[in-house]
Amino acid sequence: MPADIVVSARSLTKAYRLFGHPGDRVKQFLSLGMRQYHRDFTALKDVTFDIRRGETVGIIGRNGSGKSTLLQLVCGILKPTFGSVVVNGRISALLELGAGFNPEFTGRENVYFQGALTGFTMAQMDDRFEAIAAFADIGEFIDQPVRTYSSGMFVRLAFAAAIHANPDVLIIDEALAVGDMAFQRKCFAQIDRIRDAGCTIIFVSHDMGAITSHCDRALLLDRGQLAMSGPPKALADRYLAGVMPSLPAADGAASLKSGSHDPELAPMSTLVYPQHGAEIISPRILTPEGEVTNLLRRGEEYDYVFDVRFDAAADDIRCGMLIKTPDGRELGGLTSAAPGAGLKTALGMLHYQKFRFRCNFLPGTYFVNAGVVGPDGSYLHRIIDAAMFVVLPEPDLRCTGCVDISPARKLK
Repeated sequence: MPADIVVSARSLTKAYRLFGHPGDRVKQFLSLGMRQYHRDFTALKDVTFDIRRGETVGIIGRNGSGKSTLLQLVCGILKPTFGSVVVNGRISALLELGAGFNPEFTGRENVYFQGALTGFTMAQMDDRFEAIAAFADIGEFIDQPVRTYSSGMFVRLAFAAAIHANPDVLIIDEALAVGDMAFQRKCFAQIDRIRDAGCTIIFVSHDMGAITSHCDRALLLDRGQLAMSGPPKALADRYLAGVMPSLPAADGAASLKSGSHDPELAPMSTLVYPQHGAEIISPRILTPEGEVTNLLRRGEEYDYVFDVRFDAAADDIRCGMLIKTPDGRELGGLTSAAPGAGLKTALGMLHYQKFRFRCNFLPGTYFVNAGVVGPDGSYLHRIIDAAMFVVLPEPDLRCTGCVDISPARKLK
């Protein structure tokens, strides 16, 4: 393996045997292979990639796509069914909240225990402990059994222990989602520091803002297979298009007709109401240049567009949109016309509706409804959560100059 390659996977495959009943395991053993009492499930199939020293690589994909299985194979927790994975260097992993912690041990004891597993001596852990305790910032609880910890305290201590292990490869699997915002910012700042020092980071998250802000490259997994590898923003767009099938992929792939997508890919939050003479097709978000996007930046303008096909002639037809948070709070919306001034339609007519809005939302995930209203105010068609977008964090502000405000400076 070349010296600049830290992680190398070749045709990596992991399959499991699934049994319908606990007794089927015994039957399978006693059958000597003459009968099959299980079904095979392939969690990861023929995955090949290289990660270079100093890279920060994001791994994204829907739940069940094989992300955690891949990380466990890289860490050596699982053995591949086929293929191989080679790691050149020390690994420190935060795969699960408190994984490897003994609930009866105190925080201090668990830190030393984790250090021993990593290969550090007692003296080396003595040198690191104060920095770990200060980073975790859980006060006197450091000497209490971890079974008394809250989930936030758990992740603070676990991350602090992992980040101070001086790893060549740091692996993080969604663990930071538990901490508060201040701690998350503290963790990402530390990640940036160790990345600048040459550490390779493999980062799994559903937060596309974090993926695009902190990763040099991304891997997109789909149903256990490596679908794409490339720039984080392009893969984040593709991932979000898969999460919300009514939103076309950013590379210009064919639009999906509402209600016609694969039900296995349809998000559970999407609700398509019955049609009453109209059909909403392909809700999507565009840049002013007409490019489909799921990743928005604050202060910039975007267009929310969809087509409407009418199955009957009508007067005073109005279209609308509504933007909401993931917990359902309504932030605002637009309508195409005031009552009485709507669109006049004809049988078979195809209408292109566009709403322009400025993105003044905080970083996070948002959902957009689409609706068509008839003359009496009732919905002709309506899609809840027809599209989804992520507002990216703003770039870090850099100091470009200083002003002397010290008391020693006197006014004349």
